[in-house]
Amino acid sequence: MNRKFVLYIVAFAAFLGPFTQTIYTPILPEVARQLHSTSFIVNLTISVFTVFLAIMQIIYGPLTDLKGRRKVMLFGITLYVIATVGCFFSETIVFLLVFRAVQAIGIAAGSVVAVTVISDMFEGKERGQAMGTFQMLVSLGPVLGPVIGGFLSGLFNFHSVFLALAATGMLALIFNYLYLKETKPDSVEGGRFQLRNFAAILQNRIGSSIIYLAFIQYYVFYYFLVFLPNILTDSYGLSAEQKGLVFLPMSLGIVVGSYLGGKIQARIDGKRLLVLMTYLNAISVLFFLIFYSISLPWLLAGIIFFGLSLGFSLPVQTTLLTDAFKHNRATAIGAYNFFRYIGMAVSPIVGSLFYHIGGYNLLFGFIVIVYLTFALLLSRRHLGAQTNSPSLKKG
Repeated sequence: MNRKFVLYIVAFAAFLGPFTQTIYTPILPEVARQLHSTSFIVNLTISVFTVFLAIMQIIYGPLTDLKGRRKVMLFGITLYVIATVGCFFSETIVFLLVFRAVQAIGIAAGSVVAVTVISDMFEGKERGQAMGTFQMLVSLGPVLGPVIGGFLSGLFNFHSVFLALAATGMLALIFNYLYLKETKPDSVEGGRFQLRNFAAILQNRIGSSIIYLAFIQYYVFYYFLVFLPNILTDSYGLSAEQKGLVFLPMSLGIVVGSYLGGKIQARIDGKRLLVLMTYLNAISVLFFLIFYSISLPWLLAGIIFFGLSLGFSLPVQTTLLTDAFKHNRATAIGAYNFFRYIGMAVSPIVGSLFYHIGGYNLLFGFIVIVYLTFALLLSRRHLGAQTNSPSLKKG
């Protein structure tokens, strides 16, 4: 088995989740027009996708530990392709909502299985580097989605987006079918789905620290995706095309940060690096808050800084988490992804409330305080694993 090639094909499957989530956000008004619906109902097609993406993480985690990596991955991608074809043929908003939900149910397997497979195949420093490559590829999804979706819909119509996704999904299915072998170790003993398994992860020092940090980070990340276009319109009067291009530097920052984060783990202890990156995350948001209104170049510097600091942290998180839960990696990753997606889902709702109360100062100022408080907590705990911390592995 060519481990590097398998890394790329499972990362591609995981990439499809956030990519599909955001690919047609630039054309939501067109979707509402063509399906004779309202903007509120059409926006639900994004929210429904995110909610099911989150819920299925806690289903696929134990299922992957029980049934194996290959079976779950192939099932998930197959279901995704079928649902995407359903989205393509949907002529009413009801059908589109249903198939978007099934889309999410299918592709949710990608992120859980991918990280678990990488953890199975790589050890030590190699695992950290592999996680860096994985996070680098997956982080392109949320930002490349709107860019490619806008391009396709401009040339054709919004249905072409789903046709392209179906073709891409088929490609992922073929490659995973041909090259992904079962990597589940014999020592992994799957069990029944139990909520107490997830409670055990949250009671573990490393598990809880990483999962709560992931929630905060993706909550903030979606602040930028949701509120940055308004800032660019109100402060700088940019066109839709120009606003789409502004997201690319942040995406590049995440990609570069993820790659470097995977490399730097070989030199710095992962727990200390995680604490350092959390402080850096807080500083990057504070930097953006101070400088975003001065000029567009300063705003770009702020989002690049944020992207780099986020990217640095991601491979460290998944490496530490899979090291801490060797016997139940998929379950731990499922919990981790669940909290990340919940952070994405609640961000626009809570953020809108803060914005209406105190504008961008309260919106971003609040999260700086949260970040710094959590960084202080991590420093005190040192992210040290408790010798008596709960484990999902019995005996």
